[in-house]
Amino acid sequence: MQIPFNKPYFTGKEAVFIKEALASGKIGGDGIYTKKCHSFFEDKYRFKKVLLTTSCTDALEMAAILLDIRDGDEVIMPSYTFVSTANPFILRGARIVFSDSLPNHPNMDINALKKLITKKTKVIVPVHYAGMACDMDEIMEIANQHNIFVVEDAAQAIDSYYKNRPLGSIGHLAAFSFHETKNVVSGEGGMLVINNDQFIERAEIIREKGTNRSKFFRGEVDKYGWVDIGSSFLPSDILAAFLYAQCLSLDVIQNGRKEIWNAYYEKLRHLQDKKLVQLPQLPLFSANNAHMFYLVCKNLKERTELIQTLKDNNITSVFHYISLHSSSYFEKKHDGRDLPNADNYTNCLLRLPLYYELDLDSVNRICDVISNYYLRISS
Repeated sequence: MQIPFNKPYFTGKEAVFIKEALASGKIGGDGIYTKKCHSFFEDKYRFKKVLLTTSCTDALEMAAILLDIRDGDEVIMPSYTFVSTANPFILRGARIVFSDSLPNHPNMDINALKKLITKKTKVIVPVHYAGMACDMDEIMEIANQHNIFVVEDAAQAIDSYYKNRPLGSIGHLAAFSFHETKNVVSGEGGMLVINNDQFIERAEIIREKGTNRSKFFRGEVDKYGWVDIGSSFLPSDILAAFLYAQCLSLDVIQNGRKEIWNAYYEKLRHLQDKKLVQLPQLPLFSANNAHMFYLVCKNLKERTELIQTLKDNNITSVFHYISLHSSSYFEKKHDGRDLPNADNYTNCLLRLPLYYELDLDSVNRICDVISNYYLRISS
């Protein structure tokens, strides 16, 4: 039987809530289920203000507009991330400055970050890779010293924590994803988290095409009009209805994913003990939301062989990002610094199947194939 890399989990309530949304007669933005999702995330994680968006990319685009990014502003982010981390700031004219990853984790290297700060640095964008936290106290201290904004790219980090604080609640702004590959999903979808009061009113305006339409619907103004720049970042309430069903099962989903993640770790730890692979390293200050299980091979050839070996056994495994600093679009814009750790993850990191309905027998089967591969090449 084929084991896919990902399979979205449906709780059974999605169709029920979508039907209710249809019956309400309002399926555009900010309907009843959008409001339910907003309340859920604000109550559960104590986010100051959240706004659903059509994608995490849109949430980051809103952040770039809110922070008034302009030509010449510098934005620091890891190279080992998805292009959506960079594009929103490039679209506003920013110069992207890429930081290397840590030797033992794809997250941003804080010591490398410190050396990249200049008078033009306006934003730091830490990416919580695999839902595991960057050292946010250090990042916020650096940002506060230099009067820099922090936008958490928490695309993979729903229900994960830094020193018992929810990821997404620490930076000035944060962006989450509900893409079908994430822990809770709406097919496509995202969320902007606003942790500073100064941004809340304008965020609503930007999200509503640059109008004060949200104020109008709350009865705070007698008519609405064009008051700022913006775009249409609102998702349909049908997507919100789907997402709300997922939210109600979040704890169940998370418990299932963590069981799978822990099983992988226990089954493959002997390979790390023998220094054949590197398994995910959970920082002491971070929780694990079981978004992803990966291993780091010794080189590109080994990873390519392992992917093929798994494929031959009807198991789909995938690599991840190509370092942005070496991408065809950006390589000529890069300042020439070597980013060896980011390049290492580009060549060597391999993601294994992880989804709620993946049973432990399948996990054992995957781990047996991997173990047998390393037994063969190391004997």
